[in-house]
Amino acid sequence: MPLERNIKLSFATHRSKSVVRIDFAYDAELVAIVKQFDHASWSQTLGCWYVPKEQFDLHRFFDVFRGKAWLEYKALKTLSVKKVEPRPSFDYSYRKLVSLPDGYLEKLAQRRYSPSTVRTYEAYFKDYAYHFREYDLAQITEEEVNAYILELVQNGRISASQQNQRINAIKFYYEKVLDQERMRFSIDRPRKSQPLPRVLSKDEIKLIIGKSNNLKHRCILSLIYSAGLRRGELINLKLSDIHSDRGLIRIEAAKGKKDRYSLLSAGLIKHLRDYYKQYRPQYWLFEGPDPGQAYSASSIAKILKEACNKAGIRKHVTPHMLRHSFATHLLEQGVDLRYIQELLGHGSSKTTEIYTHVSKQHIEGIKNPLDEIFNDST
Repeated sequence: MPLERNIKLSFATHRSKSVVRIDFAYDAELVAIVKQFDHASWSQTLGCWYVPKEQFDLHRFFDVFRGKAWLEYKALKTLSVKKVEPRPSFDYSYRKLVSLPDGYLEKLAQRRYSPSTVRTYEAYFKDYAYHFREYDLAQITEEEVNAYILELVQNGRISASQQNQRINAIKFYYEKVLDQERMRFSIDRPRKSQPLPRVLSKDEIKLIIGKSNNLKHRCILSLIYSAGLRRGELINLKLSDIHSDRGLIRIEAAKGKKDRYSLLSAGLIKHLRDYYKQYRPQYWLFEGPDPGQAYSASSIAKILKEACNKAGIRKHVTPHMLRHSFATHLLEQGVDLRYIQELLGHGSSKTTEIYTHVSKQHIEGIKNPLDEIFNDST
């Protein structure tokens, strides 16, 4: 391909999101190369290919197009960064002075709510109790509860997801603690956004694991990816949860209090055995600095960040993206969606179906109609 082929990169806005435009005169070979990028899409509106700004990696563009086309990227250097005003902070110091009604925490414990949910309900119900501190909470009407939530929404103090959590914390008191009839709200609950999961390519996974600091870190990241684990699930793995003879991992009391089994990579078993011989964990599969102490969630994020930096992956990568990548790669290998649902521990198939939207197997097989038009005109 001659180097007079030019590709111009510039910033644009598409569907209210920042993107990087990829403009070039039509060339079938260039189109094929652009399609190699996981997040590249064609926009009929812009009339060009584009990549979401947060997924754009200029260094990778240089690597892929080196010797094949000139990259004009001056417009990316001169981007004026708009200052983002920080969200206002609110004083919640009064929470220390507010007592919860009798039975609230006990009922949460009886129903085995997770510690994070208990903390959230406790904080949000204290806000509610403080607001109505001059009233008998048991006598508050639904109209008054609705007015309270509406005030928070209109003042911009809560996000959509927090609105739902606050409603749930209040409903729990009246419906579960006081055993009253189900509460009805005149305020519509916000629609839950459904962003597509961000995934890594297999090459990126290989780079990340290969650049991990030591055997223990490699085992941690490999296990999260190869079993599709949530961060909390990995932390709670015990030595007895590894069933190497069956090629399975047992995940106890996962999200939704459900037990399940997931895959244990045959290639990872040897590394896990070497890890055990070197570190000698006592109870938890992965322990912290002190013997018998479980590994921390923040440490997992830290070792992943370090591995990404060494691998030259500059986009923001989270441990949960390893889980998303596991599901997407299985789907691309032809694994039935029902099996993926079971491995991930999803209660509903609808949750798992979102991976069909990010699977390259399902997208790359579609012939773009514009390509047909250009081909017919040549």
